[in-house]
Amino acid sequence: MLLYNSATRKKEEFTTHTDGKVNMYTCGPTVYHFAHIGNLRTYIMEDVLEKYLRYIGYDVNRVMNITDVGHLSSDADTGEDKMLKGAKREHKTVMEIAKFYTDAFFSDCAKLNIKTPDVVEPATNCVNDFIKIIEALLDKGYAYIAGGNVYFDTSKLDNYYVFNNFEADDLAVGVRDSVSEDKNKRNKTDFVLWFTKSKFEAQELKWESPWGLGYPGWHIECSSISIKHNGEYLDIHCGGIDNAFPHHTNEIAQSEAYLGHPWCKFWFHVLHLNTNNGKMSKSKGEFLTVSLLEEKGYDPLAYRLFCLQSHYRKAQEFSFEALDNATAVFAKLISRIASLDENDGDIDNDTVEKYRKRFIDALGNDINTSLGVTCVYDVLKADTNDSTKLYLINDFDRVLSLDLIAEAKKFNEKKSAPSESGEDKEIDDLVAKRTQARKDKNWAEADRIRDELNARGITVVDTPNGVTWHR
Repeated sequence: MLLYNSATRKKEEFTTHTDGKVNMYTCGPTVYHFAHIGNLRTYIMEDVLEKYLRYIGYDVNRVMNITDVGHLSSDADTGEDKMLKGAKREHKTVMEIAKFYTDAFFSDCAKLNIKTPDVVEPATNCVNDFIKIIEALLDKGYAYIAGGNVYFDTSKLDNYYVFNNFEADDLAVGVRDSVSEDKNKRNKTDFVLWFTKSKFEAQELKWESPWGLGYPGWHIECSSISIKHNGEYLDIHCGGIDNAFPHHTNEIAQSEAYLGHPWCKFWFHVLHLNTNNGKMSKSKGEFLTVSLLEEKGYDPLAYRLFCLQSHYRKAQEFSFEALDNATAVFAKLISRIASLDENDGDIDNDTVEKYRKRFIDALGNDINTSLGVTCVYDVLKADTNDSTKLYLINDFDRVLSLDLIAEAKKFNEKKSAPSESGEDKEIDDLVAKRTQARKDKNWAEADRIRDELNARGITVVDTPNGVTWHR
């Protein structure tokens, strides 16, 4: 398996510290708001990576944190805690916010067939673990106390900029909007390991520590939780590209200073989902969620397919037109699979081996999901019986997780359901009105009709050959 390693900026043969075992860590959500579909693109791609590793025989231990304290509204150790911000917005306690949005996150993941990691650990469970590492960093001379806070001293490192070739001036105050000056820092790149009450009086969650009542910095959480559940040697660390600097850079700095040896072999970064207005972001005040897509009549699995059609190392542009196209592709694919006969002969093992190799080669070349989906079409066109095709499609779907066989069965059940012809003409008329509204570029009216149909249990599918609908 070849995998692009963000730390070395090249594809490398994937290897692990222990044969047959993968220790994997993925940065979890900061649970102060709903995850937007850009966040979830990252989790979809991480999910494919994990499932592919299992598919080719690895024993994977995937660990993920839940950030329920410590993540500030600026990555530069300034601004209020995002959790406190969410609590103020909704007039709830921080822990009420954390519970609600953690549940919402995993609900969205379930709709997208994203597997729950083997270990999920909230940061608030691990405060004593954070303190232990911070104490060790102070003892080793990698940290210092100033203004009541504990800082990591980046000047002690030979190479701080692992992922980017930043110059020190690039981080000067005013160069980036997210940076404001902290007079306590010895160096611009130093970061907080522990905040005390001298920094944030309004903080709701605080713990006793050797440095005073306070709470952990964001970066220490991931290092500590990974070391706790994956041990001292990590095989692969995943996350969105926006976390590469400073979050993952700081994780490497503190982890290797604490452990005294190299920490993580591979870094897997997923690029942004963009709109025509730029990167999708909660800070802009409006963002798309899985629930919103459902309200507009879209199947979450059509969005998963939309993501799989692009490579994880390329920024992907979202539009409803693009999602309409993915929905049409998904519907057509399900229709073709539904036409296969599971009793059509015995499974041809030679054909299975041939196409499994093609699938493994596709995903094994830096998780090329679009080629993985193409393998499904190759199977559908293959000169073999339907039983073999269905076996292979089900096998590939262990990684793609599009519920292809289950969706095909639903399709056939709907086809065989009694016709509701009395209602059909009314629905046909609404679909025709929506089509005309789209031609007239009256998107508000088209959306209104789609929502009305969706409320009646009708899904509209726009295909290159016209519009279809089904219950």
